[in-house]
Amino acid sequence: MDNKAMILVVEDDETICGFISTILAANGYNITKATKGKEAVSMAASHCPDLILLDLGLPDMDGTEVLKMG
Repeated sequence: MDNKAMILVVEDDETICGFISTILAANGYNITKATKGKEAVSMAASHCPDLILLDLGLPDMDGTEVLKMG
């Protein structure tokens, strides 16, 4: 059984997302990524992450809207 924490990284900038994901994975976390708000809401519901790192400026909606939908 995998007991590593699952982190959902919600970031539309590929460079930033890659950097954050690489650092977290190197420290033993399982990473799931989303680049848009609607995708983030869906991923959060299906993957039940332990932590969500959420960019507030997403291309399809504001990050605060994502919070309200969750």
